[in-house]
Amino acid sequence: MKILVTGGAGFIGSHVVDAFLEAGHNVVIVDNLSTGKKENINPKAVFHKVDILNFNDLDQVFEKEKPDLVDHHAAQVDVRKSMQNPILDAEINMIGSLNLIELSKKHKVKGFIYISTGGAIYGEPKYLPVDENHQIEPLSQYGVNKHTVEHFLFINKQQGLNYIVLRYPNIYGPRQDPSGEAGVVAIFSTQMLKGSKSVIFGDGSKTRDYVYVKDVANANVLACDHINSCEAFNLGWGKEITDFEIYDQIRTALNVTAEPVYDKKRLGEVDRICLTSLKAQKTLGWQPNVELKEGIKLATEYYKTRFCV
Repeated sequence: MKILVTGGAGFIGSHVVDAFLEAGHNVVIVDNLSTGKKENINPKAVFHKVDILNFNDLDQVFEKEKPDLVDHHAAQVDVRKSMQNPILDAEINMIGSLNLIELSKKHKVKGFIYISTGGAIYGEPKYLPVDENHQIEPLSQYGVNKHTVEHFLFINKQQGLNYIVLRYPNIYGPRQDPSGEAGVVAIFSTQMLKGSKSVIFGDGSKTRDYVYVKDVANANVLACDHINSCEAFNLGWGKEITDFEIYDQIRTALNVTAEPVYDKKRLGEVDRICLTSLKAQKTLGWQPNVELKEGIKLATEYYKTRFCV
């Protein structure tokens, strides 16, 4: 099967490309390299430097490559930036997605894997861990825009476009950019390695559900066999991990004793979240495998070789 992966030069997208290739698929990457990196591009994939906002250039890629599936990772993923510049967030996360949806219909693509967010669409949870039936009350433009595309897909199902939605938790691991939009594991690791102070926003008690990047890449591979489900699936451990716990795990792995500094909570971020993946386990046969301690070890080893000065 030929799969077009948007954002395939990025942190998560590049791991997804690797997983698809290892599973025997042909892969086409579309990335404008605004945050993705050439060094992340698997040489076995076909690469097109194209922005998802450029409909005509995208159309030419679809016409030339004739993909069977689209796996849509390209996005603006910074919650803070979405609050500061909601128009930019809407352009990338909604208009860019609509371009891909329309072209998928035009070129008779068999299915669409859409990467949504489990950390930002539910708002402050009424119960934990959060399942897919939890009410949707996003606190940020990012959460609103990502969830809106889920509705677009539901509408376009009536026009023959099958899809599956994967709602991601916090993802970490090798290739995550410490100077990028998000990723405290990457940020804290490189700050500690360079001897600079790490900032925790809030009092350190904010929680997230952390999943290693290769585990979510595997979820994309499994999703290919369930593209007709037209449903959303949470990915996660169902475990709350505090900001301070993440910080402490990283400094333990790096054998440093530095203390963090604290700053005020950031607008648009929820205080607590973790996601149950029981639905994904039952339907997709997916569950996370890399425990946090092992994942932090793998991530920090990567930053030692790449960013230590």
